[in-house]
Amino acid sequence: MLQPFLMIGEILRPQGVRGEAKVRPYAQNPEDFLTWKTLYLKNGETWTPIGAKCSRVHDGFAYVTLEGCASPEDVEKLRGRELWIDRAHAAALEEDEVYISDLIGCALVDGQGERLGTLKDVLQHGPTDIYVFDTPRGEMMAPALRTAFPVTDVEHQTITADTERLAEIAVYAD
Repeated sequence: MLQPFLMIGEILRPQGVRGEAKVRPYAQNPEDFLTWKTLYLKNGETWTPIGAKCSRVHDGFAYVTLEGCASPEDVEKLRGRELWIDRAHAAALEEDEVYISDLIGCALVDGQGERLGTLKDVLQHGPTDIYVFDTPRGEMMAPALRTAFPVTDVEHQTITADTERLAEIAVYAD
């Protein structure tokens, strides 16, 4: 089941004296913060809407004034909190694109449907994402290549692996 909300940033600290927050964007396009008017804070299993106005995006950070934050002390209470957007207002995906949050928890299966592991993280440190799986053999990492993972089905929470290709490129934490 797809999550109804997507994490799009983290409140880092107050910025200035008027209740503005410096936010680390996790959204693919930080400029989207300029258009979002309602964000959400997660409290347990519920999401609370909060009005938001982004004044600028600079050096990879968004500067956002959140409803109820009129001072640096108000923002300080939210330091470290994640900001979420409802799926209806999230950026549209191109064909064959998926949100990382929809991938986490997907079962890694072979061509016959046998379970090989579970995706626990996606690392984005270069031109190719790296999938990190929990497997019976231990943690496995592999580049997110179409030749190794020809089918990704987020609706059914599965990633199908070409096991021969995967054996060539996978690295295990031994």
